[in-house]
Amino acid sequence: MSEPDQPAVECRELVYSFGHGRGKGPVTRAVDGVDLEVRPGEVFGLLGPNGAGKTTTIRAITTLLPTARGMVRVFGHDCATDRTGVRRLLGYVPQALSADAGLTGRENVALFARVFDVARAERAERVAQALAAVDLTEAADRMAGTYSGGMVRRLELAQALVSAPRLLVLDEPTIGLDPIARAGVWERVEAVRRATGMTVLVTTHYMDEADRHCDRIALMDRGRIRALGTPEELKARVRAEDPAQDAPTLDDVFRHFSGRALTDDAKEGEFSDVRRTRRTASRVG
Repeated sequence: MSEPDQPAVECRELVYSFGHGRGKGPVTRAVDGVDLEVRPGEVFGLLGPNGAGKTTTIRAITTLLPTARGMVRVFGHDCATDRTGVRRLLGYVPQALSADAGLTGRENVALFARVFDVARAERAERVAQALAAVDLTEAADRMAGTYSGGMVRRLELAQALVSAPRLLVLDEPTIGLDPIARAGVWERVEAVRRATGMTVLVTTHYMDEADRHCDRIALMDRGRIRALGTPEELKARVRAEDPAQDAPTLDDVFRHFSGRALTDDAKEGEFSDVRRTRRTASRVG
């Protein structure tokens, strides 16, 4: 059972390795003993370059990967033993675009209402509410394939919101978008958070976004958490440890704690995971 004082997300000694080893190829430790706690109601940023282990950590929290070593809980529900309970609590926007270009915006959100088992009697209203929350009501009956990149991301946010989750997980939600579209996505996320009080866990390598929107951040590199705190707390630590940094940015903070610069080599996603979503919807009816 989840209790009011339970962390929204709790990870203890989480470890994930990929590869065979034993002469069958190298083993890569993508997540290396991560300890993490996200408080209810906050916007928590998991920051780092590609390959840092952010997406693997997110996939463990969303139960898309089985818990290998360590412990992961969402509002007190164990991700290893109560995957169904965890999934009922969260909405997830993956890094790769998952909207179906061959459906309208409304049909895409309705599809996810079925996937998340929203009661039939409530689906139409919940779909309309989710579309309104991301300012897509007027475009709801257009094909998603005609949407701009920013509109697609807002559509995916509506898909995640239709189940009224307590935890919203966003994996690189603004990757590949221009600055105006990025700002539009965050505007809707902030509005929903204010209206519902939901917890938001976001991964990003855009330090300016994290500085502006996150209550606390964890800097992740090579599978480990290198530093954790509010943006201002981390900047203050850098100033205290390196007096030459009188006005550090989060990029400077990352460089200070990881020993290297943050690279930005991410590529824009494509419409994907569509067939998987359709198969799931057909199973749940």
